[in-house]
Amino acid sequence: MANPGESYAVVLALLFAVAAGLVGSFALMKRMLLAGDVISHVALPGLGLAFLFHFNPLIGGAATLLVGTLLIWQLQKKTGLATEAMIGVVFAASVAIGAVLTPKEDLVEALFGRFQDLSLAAFLIGVAAVFLIILVIFCFKEELILGLFSPELAAATGVKLERLNLYFLLVFSLSVLVGLRFLGALLAGSLIIIPATTGRRLTSDLSHFLVISCLASVVAVGSGFAVTCYLLPQFSPGPVIVVISAALFILSLLKKPTPA
Repeated sequence: MANPGESYAVVLALLFAVAAGLVGSFALMKRMLLAGDVISHVALPGLGLAFLFHFNPLIGGAATLLVGTLLIWQLQKKTGLATEAMIGVVFAASVAIGAVLTPKEDLVEALFGRFQDLSLAAFLIGVAAVFLIILVIFCFKEELILGLFSPELAAATGVKLERLNLYFLLVFSLSVLVGLRFLGALLAGSLIIIPATTGRRLTSDLSHFLVISCLASVVAVGSGFAVTCYLLPQFSPGPVIVVISAALFILSLLKKPTPA
């Protein structure tokens, strides 16, 4: 029987899957889905510093994610370039700095994560972060949709698009941060990228899209933990979860493309 720490970790991972499905759906509609993969790498310098100076890796990752997110937002405002371009610039620098700072013996954990028991306090903090992500998405759902399909109308109705973009980038980064613990910097964006793409393949209805993206993410996480627990205990859950998520996407290709 799993100890409480293991149970906390699995439950938090499943809750993260729901949040990742929601964030990924809106990221896909905003055409910044690959930002999930890139933003996760922004955590690498913080993880490297944490391993180097022996403090909590999530604190280091959170610090550089916050700085990177604000930097991307400011560069986007000042240069007028697309978010993807700004993310790419910060990404390249982050990977290089992270590779230099991270001790070799900790590099695999920084990149791919490691399943660890959670204390009750860490679990509650993680749950609070997940519910904050979900709350923000649903509170700003209408503004996000309006900003996507008619920025001019959104601005005319008083929606502050720059501030809305910042909120979304912060929620995006918080989602990545929650996933860092068991997926690592290399894979944390995968549960933002792949399930949302699977959901879009299967439906064009927005409500169904959100539900299917979340379900695909939850199924991948739950199956990944089950496989590594009962069938392949020698493997870490993170890569297995991503492989299952990719397999679900491949299965979705059997369906005819959904009209845009």
